[in-house]
Amino acid sequence: MSVPSTLEQKLTHLKLGRVREVVTSWITQAEQQQLGYGEFLDELLSEELLGRQENQIRRKLKAAGFPYAATLEQFDFTLRPELKRSVMVRYFDSAFVAKAGALILVGPSGVGKTHLAIALGTRMVQLGYHVRFLTAQQFANAVLAAPNRADLAAVIRPLVRCDLLILDEFGYLPAEPQIGPALYELISGRYTHGATVITSNKSLAQWGEVVGGDTALMMAILDRLLHHGEVFYLRGNSYRLRGKESLVLTSGGPAGPPLVSTSSAAVSHGVDVG
Repeated sequence: MSVPSTLEQKLTHLKLGRVREVVTSWITQAEQQQLGYGEFLDELLSEELLGRQENQIRRKLKAAGFPYAATLEQFDFTLRPELKRSVMVRYFDSAFVAKAGALILVGPSGVGKTHLAIALGTRMVQLGYHVRFLTAQQFANAVLAAPNRADLAAVIRPLVRCDLLILDEFGYLPAEPQIGPALYELISGRYTHGATVITSNKSLAQWGEVVGGDTALMMAILDRLLHHGEVFYLRGNSYRLRGKESLVLTSGGPAGPPLVSTSSAAVSHGVDVG
């Protein structure tokens, strides 16, 4: 059956978009199953609530700024045998945000750090949290572009307030004096207030180099991250180079240094002190 134009106009005016889409099929189903008025209304309202929840998730996913879609199910743990799924899945729970935890993933390019970070962020959006994803370079660019203290505060404030912040590719930052203090302000502002995920190609012992050699400043940052956080070290070959190792094993001819390790994938869990 067709929906009367007056009913469709009313549903549109009331912004009941999902009801407008499904009302015809539900009228037919109600007649076939002899649903009561109350049951029919309940089903329609349930459809509308579901539609609004789905739209809200889509808006939050877009606002989060993820560069691509990723889920935990898509991550191949067989290539990272010492990174246990049973351990990683603990971070995909609302308790991670509630406890304002921190997760640091360290390893070379292509081992899945960003994938895991996006998957975790996506899960938190689905749980109703406000998530922000940005690369360390994007953060640095915004800091360097801020001409005064008020503009810098405008950069940092929303990153402090979100439920989960994902800072990707930490380790490629320019050695500018403004970056370290801004990073400290960001991390200290989130300490005990919001969850943080950081991916990096550098071990923690090298992080001081990223902020211009200010080891004391970086130790203050790590102190806050590690108080309620953990570090996972990922090793192995790049996902993106699977099947192409022979093409990039050497540089500059047979005598060139190896670019890709052919050792088996491994993960060390804990804080690297050297």
